[in-house]
Parts: sequence; structure tokens; C-alpha cells
Amino acid sequence: MSYYIDLEKISIDNYRKKLETGYLPPSRMILKERLDERFGYFKSLGIKNIHELLKVLEKKDTLSDLQKADCFSMDYLAILLRELNSLLPKPNRIKDFPGISQETIVKLENIGIKNTLKLYDRVIDPEARKKLEQEAGIDDAIAMELTKLTDLSRIRWVGTTFARILYELGVDTVEKMTQSDPVDLHARVNQFIKGKNIYKGQIGLNDIRILVDVAKDIPLDIKYESTPKSL
Repeated sequence: MSYYIDLEKISIDNYRKKLETGYLPPSRMILKERLDERFGYFKSLGIKNIHELLKVLEKKDTLSDLQKADCFSMDYLAILLRELNSLLPKPNRIKDFPGISQETIVKLENIGIKNTLKLYDRVIDPEARKKLEQEAGIDDAIAMELTKLTDLSRIRWVGTTFARILYELGVDTVEKMTQSDPVDLHARVNQFIKGKNIYKGQIGLNDIRILVDVAKDIPLDIKYESTPKSL
């Protein structure tokens, strides 16, 4: 069980299809160009999945060699690397979540937990959460709140404030995010933002669609209920 998506399970062919059919912001539209040619080249190098592709792009000497191929440019490779790295979002800091008390923050920091990546294994199931509650001295309601904020933080581009918004709207797990209707969620999010005066502008419908879509790639590993014992 991992905080992140398992990049080894995303094949080169499947990722090419995601780029072809998925929404990308204007700054990354270059990734939709010459897909067959570029991903065919990656496959010719023996690259089978996104984990292997990321490792290749992270090596400066290999990156320099790729730039010599006619189908690649420095801009394209840099943007592709940026897009792949976004599949592994930076963990959110516990102290940055609105609504988490300073007392809870200190209790977690005292046992070495400062961000959602560190917290993940400690809230993965009811047994782990019970141990966390005892070790940190927090109650079960706070532990569950932290669990859900951690789960939402695994979604790309979901920061601490937006995780809190989703939590307050009841879209408080990755699974619920995958089941959300983007149009309905878009309306609810912006109504909440306006009512609480959180942001100056609105969240775009395409942004919500992207979040719902990328949430579907995340394994539903966190267990929220205990498994009944067999009689």
C-alpha cells in the first residue's frame, strides 16, 4: 500500500492514451503532439512503463541523448518530466490545513509526523489509527478527520485549503471524489467558496473535471471501517 500511484503499473501505451484523451492545460498541450512517434521512440528504447520513463528523463546524460532525436525538443522533454513528476504530488503539511488545532499539530510533530506522507501509514486502517490515537494522545474524531484530509491530499493539485473544502462538502475521501458529478461538485465548491470568502475567483469546471478524473488512478487503500470477524 502506497501513498502514491504505482507508476510501474501504468504502461507506456496506457499513458499515451491518457495524454491523447485527457484534458491538459494550455501550457502542456505540446504533450498531445506527435504521440505515436514520440512514444514509439520510448518503446524502442525498451521503456515499458511510466516509472522507467521517469527514471530515464531524470538522468541528465540520457536527457541530452534524447534531445538529439528529431522527434524531441528540450521544451517537450522538460514539460513531459514536469507532468510525470506531478503524478507524485508533494505531501501537504499538517500545520497548513485550516481547522487543525495547534495542539494537534504539536502532538503529531512530537512523534515525528509533519506531513500527509508521514501520516499515511499511521491512518491506513482502524488498527493503525487506534495506535496513533494512543501514541499521539488524540481522539478518534480527530484521527478520522486527519485520515480523510490525508486521503484527499493524494489527489494531484489538491492542497490543504481545497482538501478542507472537499472535506466540509462531504466529498471527504478519494472514493467519493471518483463518484462525484463534476458539474454538481463545481457548483457546490464555488457556492462554498463564495459563502466562506475563501478565494477571490472561482474554480473552473475543467479543473474539477480533471480532479475527478485523476482521482480514479489512486488506489483505494485506506480502510475506513473494521473488517467483521468471521464467526
